[in-house]
Amino acid sequence: MRIIIYTGKGGVGKTSISAATAVKMAEQGKRTLILSTDAAHSLADSLAVPIGPDPVQISDNLWGQEVNAIRETERNWGTVQVWLTKLLDKAQLKDVTTEEMLVFPGMEELLSLLKIKEHAESGQYDVLVVDCAPTGETLRLLSYPNVLNWWLEKIFPTERKLIKIVRPVAKIVKDIDLPSDDVLDSIERLARGLEEMQRLVLDSDTTSVRIVLNPEKMVLAEAKRSFTYLNLFGFNTDAIIVNRVLPEEAGEGFFAQWRDIQKKYEDEIVLNFQPLPILKAPMMQKEIIGVPVLKELADIVYADRDPSAMFYHGRTESIREEDGEMLLELMIPFIDKADLNLTQTGDELTVDAGAYKRKVILPRTLMNRQVEGARYAQDRLVIRFGKRELEKSMQDQ
Repeated sequence: MRIIIYTGKGGVGKTSISAATAVKMAEQGKRTLILSTDAAHSLADSLAVPIGPDPVQISDNLWGQEVNAIRETERNWGTVQVWLTKLLDKAQLKDVTTEEMLVFPGMEELLSLLKIKEHAESGQYDVLVVDCAPTGETLRLLSYPNVLNWWLEKIFPTERKLIKIVRPVAKIVKDIDLPSDDVLDSIERLARGLEEMQRLVLDSDTTSVRIVLNPEKMVLAEAKRSFTYLNLFGFNTDAIIVNRVLPEEAGEGFFAQWRDIQKKYEDEIVLNFQPLPILKAPMMQKEIIGVPVLKELADIVYADRDPSAMFYHGRTESIREEDGEMLLELMIPFIDKADLNLTQTGDELTVDAGAYKRKVILPRTLMNRQVEGARYAQDRLVIRFGKRELEKSMQDQ
């Protein structure tokens, strides 16, 4: 099964691009499901057909689904939530907000993504297109299974044994209901499911992420930030799709200045995301609603390309620790290392090399660290970062 995840800042037209991609692949004869995990669904509006929480056939080889986050949360977290609610009730902490507080931030989006695993295991589809929540924050949540797995392997077995021993005493002495086996089993199933889903979406032979953006300053800044974190967490980004590009004929009259602004950011997008393929979707003359218009859009964006192909394989950025130092490695082809210049301002690192300029949003791992050196070889720039100021001062004490 091929899985393509589309993400981008809210309002960039991510749903339209996702739906257009699905329509084109279905037309090619691939059994395609487009899955919306965004809390504010707009997939049904884009396809101009009613879509529910279960897959609905839209046309030959094309199905759509808008995941019901509440239903998925109840299914995967309901047993634990009922126990926690009873526990807080006995502690006289229950009020109208208790139920809301027992669903942690980001949990509904994360549990919605479990549908990816479910569909991959079903074998019913050739391609799964995921219209993901804005900005890729949901994808960052997929780092959680690493922590959950460690807890399940190292701590959970001991906790289960301890709870089994203490449960009767706690019930008699304190009238406290410690978690039952059903609750503990539910937690373990959820954690295992998230771990399997993470393995699936990190499989670069199966899954890739495509970032949708508009040629605008704030949108580009958010896209760069998302791209950095996608690389950090090991996702394979295989394309950038620039949406709502004004055509050349719009470069006159009222839109002349807007066309110039877009052209400036189009050039910056190329510099910041190469060597990734950069596809363009024009500002259409009509609303992007319904299968015929979506097919028209897809034909322009992909031209002779197969949308299900893996357009790029590999990571253009990576971060690693080596001999106690943090290293940022960037794929920057075709530059002369003698022309390289690095500038760091806050969480942004600028790489200059003649006419080439690339800006990288630094993740938290590298914030408050100063660049201490760099080397360039085989089209890769490796930048060495020093310790944080707090670490230095603690070492000195």
